[in-house]
Amino acid sequence: MKIVVCIKQVPDTKGGVKFNPDGTLDRGAMLTIMNPDDKAGLEAALRLKDQYGAEVTVVTMGLPKAEEVLREAMAMGADKGILVTDRVLGGADTWATSTTVAGAIRNLEYDLIITGRQAIDGDTAQVGPQISEHLDIPVISYAQNIKVEGDSVIVERQYEDRYHVVKAKMPCLITALSELNEPRYMTPGGIFDAYKKELTVWGRADLKDVDDANLGLKGSPTKIAKASDKVRKGAGEKVTLDTDESVSYIVDKLKVKHVI
Repeated sequence: MKIVVCIKQVPDTKGGVKFNPDGTLDRGAMLTIMNPDDKAGLEAALRLKDQYGAEVTVVTMGLPKAEEVLREAMAMGADKGILVTDRVLGGADTWATSTTVAGAIRNLEYDLIITGRQAIDGDTAQVGPQISEHLDIPVISYAQNIKVEGDSVIVERQYEDRYHVVKAKMPCLITALSELNEPRYMTPGGIFDAYKKELTVWGRADLKDVDDANLGLKGSPTKIAKASDKVRKGAGEKVTLDTDESVSYIVDKLKVKHVI
């Protein structure tokens, strides 16, 4: 079994968020982490590797520094890492990103593609399903459990207060929830081995069956009107009451908001 896992290096919001003048994130100036949903997807792939001997390839699109998350993934147990990076790919929205990643994946053999449900820097949940559309394969989103049965996958798909059990033949794509599992830690030996391995680096010329009109900032139909790293809050309502009046006032407000 060959599994491709799409991961993304995202800003660590604890360190603050910075923007370029055009409204896009200044990724080079921020502390970064592996996107949590993607890490759960990676762990799911590694568990399938442990169970079935699968080969796990991780793919990321980003700046050259995105090599860091590929090394982390290999230190966790992934077999290969592919970095897709090129100046012409910068500033991509979900459409341009999914077009790029799909163009890279077309160069690979795969039975299963796993992505995170969504990235914490965009929260769109669009890239995974869009990749499946580009590749013309089935997609099962919001996976909270994954099993393999022959040439099919059986997925518990989260749905409001319950879940659906969905079965699909491979090849297919699954988007994983962060609640899917508890990702493993890197091991000292894994870290050592990860930095001994060669990464594959692809640029625009390596993408298969893509049009320049759908790449990068120019190929992104989503335009940012305004961006800010701080949201101003109103002063709120200030009242001066004694203890009993304060309790009644707060309870009334909670009732109005349907909290109680």
